Amino acid sequence: MHPYTIPDADLRFDPQWLPRAEADALLDRLMDEIRWETHRIRMFGREVDSPRRSCWIGDPGASYVYSRTRFEPRPWPPGLAAIRARIDEAAGVAMNSVLANLYRDGRDAMGWHSDDEPELGPRPVIASLSLGGTRRFAFKHRHDATRKFALDLPHGSLLVMAGDTQANWRHALPRTARAVAPRLNLTFRRIV
Repeated sequence: MHPYTIPDADLRFDPQWLPRAEADALLDRLMDEIRWETHRIRMFGREVDSPRRSCWIGDPGASYVYSRTRFEPRPWPPGLAAIRARIDEAAGVAMNSVLANLYRDGRDAMGWHSDDEPELGPRPVIASLSLGGTRRFAFKHRHDATRKFALDLPHGSLLVMAGDTQANWRHALPRTARAVAPRLNLTFRRIV
């Protein structure tokens, strides 16, 4: 993992963390193994369908609340269980859960937010594994909106966000009009 130097953030990024053949096989396997759902989220005071497909996965008791909804974890599918120890090693944390997100095309997106829910602790570590189509992942400073940057997250890449990253930065996966292959994003976390 290579440090990505940004003030007020602790980011490590490896654009080729998984070799291509392994990333292809894992993508195919997880598309079959994961039970995709459309989560309801609260936006602008009303409940709407999330603009992506998702599944909350984890150890028993690793419940997670976001957008005022409590998610109980589904069991680890074999494909994720097989890669879990490698994610833990890369992140330096024993992860006990993962939010799997499927972005079917460029219209599926996620708006500005920080992964700062109380059950993640004060300085959460998030390990984000991307499979499938390359998408642009944008960052904007929470206290100075003029400070922003973006990374392209290709197939097989791993981005680890740690330290004060969630306290100081918001991130988003913007919509894109260009044709893009489906993208599976796995955000491994530790519920405390």
